[in-house]
Amino acid sequence: MRGAPREETDRSSGRLQSDENDNAIVYLSNLLNKELHIHITDGRMFVGALKCTDKYRNIILSCAHEYRSPSRAAVEKAATESSDGQNVTVDMTGRFVGLVTIPGEHITKVEVED
Repeated sequence: MRGAPREETDRSSGRLQSDENDNAIVYLSNLLNKELHIHITDGRMFVGALKCTDKYRNIILSCAHEYRSPSRAAVEKAATESSDGQNVTVDMTGRFVGLVTIPGEHITKVEVED
């Protein structure tokens, strides 16, 4: 029947699938080419435009930059150079990486830049 909600049973898990898959596809399609901030398990953050993803949650970003937390030595150096030893601000280090694939198993947080 046309127009009726799709309902299928996933053979591997026995779960009922419905319009949720369609909603997910529409949601992800709306994120294409939007700027994302992807945080990964080792503390790095990637910022770039979403190009694609897959069922394993791998994400490909274009025009991406990689940011790392400052090293302990950089923080200690800034603290010794600071007149106020209590409040020290050290910028993250960054570099342009271009097109990057981020494995889904390492992604901890995804943010959409408005």
